[in-house]
Amino acid sequence: MIEQIAFYSLAAVTLVAALLVVTLRNVLHSALSLGLCLFGVAGIFATLGADFVAASQVLVYVGGIALLVLFVVLLAARHSELVLRQTNQQWAAGLFIAGATLWGMSRYIAAYRGLSATTEAHPTTRDIAQLLLKDLAVPFELISLVLLVALAGAILYSHQGKEEGPADAPPPAGNPDPGPGDPAEEAP
Repeated sequence: MIEQIAFYSLAAVTLVAALLVVTLRNVLHSALSLGLCLFGVAGIFATLGADFVAASQVLVYVGGIALLVLFVVLLAARHSELVLRQTNQQWAAGLFIAGATLWGMSRYIAAYRGLSATTEAHPTTRDIAQLLLKDLAVPFELISLVLLVALAGAILYSHQGKEEGPADAPPPAGNPDPGPGDPAEEAP
């Protein structure tokens, strides 16, 4: 009974925070609502017994993404840009797509309405750690090496055209001291 109350309370907090993200006029308040929404999702995962996913949600999304958005808003935006109209002309199409998605999800969920969990939720962190550190340690490390090589390649690719030295630099515009044989000197 207490699990259901916690689940529905967190679901309500998450839905209200998600609505605030898209309806508030102040971008800073929207970013704070995003953090609250992501915390609510982590709480829902925790009530369902997915403790590893809940901790990952807090570390990656709340700790990384929401704080990044918050810092970008605080550091890059001027005060006049913090209060903007966050709606556009496609609200009718968005409402139609949201309604169609809700209808489709309700039809899908209706088939599972009478089912309930047959086992108690138990922590999953130990099981995931056993898989990643014992059974799947070599593939896990190979994937990390592939990601490291991809990151190094992206860094090299992004710096490829930026290696102009002083010798390759173009001459300054409006050369005040034209040399002999300069076309600017020979013009009548």
